[in-house]
Amino acid sequence: MRTLLIIFYIMMTLSAGGGDTPVSAMTIDEKMQAFHLDKKDIEILIDKKAYTLTLKAGDQVLKKYKCVLGGNPRDNKKCQGDQCTPEGEFHIQAITPNHQWDVFMLLDYPTKQSWEQFQYNKAHGRIPANANIGGSIGIHGVPVGKGFLIKKGINWTLGCISLSNADIDEIYRYVNVGTRVTIVK
Repeated sequence: MRTLLIIFYIMMTLSAGGGDTPVSAMTIDEKMQAFHLDKKDIEILIDKKAYTLTLKAGDQVLKKYKCVLGGNPRDNKKCQGDQCTPEGEFHIQAITPNHQWDVFMLLDYPTKQSWEQFQYNKAHGRIPANANIGGSIGIHGVPVGKGFLIKKGINWTLGCISLSNADIDEIYRYVNVGTRVTIVK
């Protein structure tokens, strides 16, 4: 078992070119080539507590990015207007250029689970009886000239996940419609 761990460590610390580049210093393209990955292998993990978006394939971290969230970043989304970023498993539904936020990757919120939680909250008086569940939650950049929002960690969205425009431009090249997005507290 120890031998397997040593072999695994050596493989993980060498680049595809057989040289001396540690995996942590490799670009996403180099990691994808070294580990024989395809866009279909890519997943996104958003950690609300750490304010990170991780591009990964299985257990292999391709890259981590700083992100910000809705105005109420701690709670799970209950209804439209609560400024919470939803938690759970979602998928990218569409990827489109956006004149306000550079690129917009629409998530399939609300999901069946979101609807069930919404109905439960309504039935138990946790949200107003006339509340709407909301929608149009996605991953996107920032308005031109507003990169400071990410650098300073200002949660400014109505529930979306926002990154720098440079980061969203990089990420969207590696995902497809259907890419799984997991958002955790």
